[in-house]
Amino acid sequence: MTYGPLLSDIESAAESLKPHIGHTPLEFSQHLSDLLGSRVMLKMENLQRTGSFKVRGATYRLSRLSEEERSHGVVAASAGNHAQGVALAARELGIPATIFMPLGVPVPKLLSTRGYGAEVVLEGETVETPLRLAKEFAERTGAIFIPPYDHRDVIVGQGTLGLEIMEDAPDVETVIMGIGGGGLIAGVAAAIKEKAAAEGRTVRIIGVQAENAAPFPVSLEAGAPVEVVTKPTIADGIYVARPGDVPFEIIRELVDEVVTVSDDDIARAIVALLERAKVVVEPAGAVGVAAIMAGKVQAAGTAVVILSGGNIDPMLLQRVVAHGLAASGRYMTIRIPLPDRPGQLSRVSEIVSQAGANVVEVQHTRHGQGLQISQVSLQISVETRGEEHKELTLRALRDGGFAPVVINE
Repeated sequence: MTYGPLLSDIESAAESLKPHIGHTPLEFSQHLSDLLGSRVMLKMENLQRTGSFKVRGATYRLSRLSEEERSHGVVAASAGNHAQGVALAARELGIPATIFMPLGVPVPKLLSTRGYGAEVVLEGETVETPLRLAKEFAERTGAIFIPPYDHRDVIVGQGTLGLEIMEDAPDVETVIMGIGGGGLIAGVAAAIKEKAAAEGRTVRIIGVQAENAAPFPVSLEAGAPVEVVTKPTIADGIYVARPGDVPFEIIRELVDEVVTVSDDDIARAIVALLERAKVVVEPAGAVGVAAIMAGKVQAAGTAVVILSGGNIDPMLLQRVVAHGLAASGRYMTIRIPLPDRPGQLSRVSEIVSQAGANVVEVQHTRHGQGLQISQVSLQISVETRGEEHKELTLRALRDGGFAPVVINE
């Protein structure tokens, strides 16, 4: 292996991390197994301390600091999981920590980071400003800057997750996980590929990116890290414009395939994990499941999907679930212009009921929206059983003389 960490380094890291992290469970998923056509196991890293794999790399990196370096403290910039990982690691190892976070950081992540004892500085609309300020803080004070993925120690620490997979699923043939900057997949690929090679076999490693922030496919084709123009995505945990230099070299050598998924795919995956596996997973942690559900990956034998994190703001979860249900054809909001006379709302309700759908919200107005004086507008939110039932309900309304318009929220 040219670039990757040695297996012995990752095994040594695993021993040093035992007092600080949990060995997260591996759970069988019948639903995903049926979809993929082979056995699927879920690596529940969403149940890790701080709710994410990030604490592995952060703790190992901090544990490698000298006493002199520790005396100056550490500093990091993050909108969430890396911040919490560094904060907890610093508390466990008795190192002062300062974390720069953007102003719009989700409240649960902010409170958790402060709860672990870090000093938090809120500044900037995006993570670029905290990143610049953290590096300036390091230069000014001598604090050690802890990058989220672009450092060998961080990658080695994340690789300990791969050892757990090989221990708990020795027959694994495919491992699927999300990619942001590349630290997790680089470490896991290094651990699993070398471990499997020592046993005389191979394991496929598949990475998944959000299609709105996917620099790896372009970079791998170019043979070097390329910065891409990104668009907003719900998968903020893997929202990067450029791969990390250190993990990229490992990924280029060891990762077999990188695919992308849409936000709709991710939302559907989060809903499926809630309903089928009874687990809460953040968008970045659900992309591997999204890839299976969207038919983006193939596998034979046992496949392991890493649920890399579970830190999702409850308000975002509410919106994502609604979006996921809509994307699955199980929830829709429709607007219907009606003549302003008695009985129209009753007729609409009766048709929806006879179609077997359930009205969960109603708005009725005479104002705005380009209405004629003799018209009103009815907006209803309806629960359905899927795309086929959704179309049946819309067709029943049209057959009843109405003109429903689906509102894409």
